[in-house]
Amino acid sequence: MNNESKDPNKSAVGLKYDAGSAPKIIAKGYGELADELIEIAQQNNVMIHQDQELVKFLHQLDLGQEIPKDLYLIIAELIAFSFVLQGKFPENWKDAHHTINTKS
Repeated sequence: MNNESKDPNKSAVGLKYDAGSAPKIIAKGYGELADELIEIAQQNNVMIHQDQELVKFLHQLDLGQEIPKDLYLIIAELIAFSFVLQGKFPENWKDAHHTINTKS
């Protein structure tokens, strides 16, 4: 763990998504534990999204608990965006760029 942050108010929540089920809370912590969770995520190339309000809400959930339906859209958007950033696209998107007409 690096020693850059010793902010006891820093917080982190880890989600795990398996296709076919809602994302679940798999880790959460404050202060040094939050720093350690973030460091482990970075070491494992896990995408990190910073949103204090979302983290505050997710901290209210229990470990192992699925996210509530009210958060499905925002979490789905974050997961989809992280896939795109990693170059992962749905199979039906294969060669989609060839179907776009850029000519006027």
